[in-house]
Amino acid sequence: MTAPVVVDKSVQEARDVIANLQTALLGMEQLVMEPVHHFSGGLYARELTLPKGSTVIGKIHKHAHLNVVLRGHVTVTTPFGTEDIKGPCIFESKPDTKRAVYAHEETVWLTFHPTDETDVDEIEKQIILPDYSDKLALENV
Repeated sequence: MTAPVVVDKSVQEARDVIANLQTALLGMEQLVMEPVHHFSGGLYARELTLPKGSTVIGKIHKHAHLNVVLRGHVTVTTPFGTEDIKGPCIFESKPDTKRAVYAHEETVWLTFHPTDETDVDEIEKQIILPDYSDKLALENV
């Protein structure tokens, strides 16, 4: 029998704040943003342009991965804190990170994920958690 996984209270509270913001935003008109998908030699990159003044809630990524903000300025809140990011900037995301992002300027953001898959739906199954009820999410805090 394995011991129960304990999630730090402040991390859980931050997750709840982001989830509540997402619920509130879903009641508003939705911004349609089409990602650009890039593939090369076992690497998938997803590029998204966030319009100035937009608030975007990201998905929960299973694994650590690299992010590149090519240009722009955003404030990013995760269960691990809040920070301002100005492009150009490269940083690593922790596993199980879900973000609330506010774009102060139009911002171009890329994420990079190792995979040989080229079907975006299949890639999402590999890299995205549907919610924090998944045991993997709790183990990586």
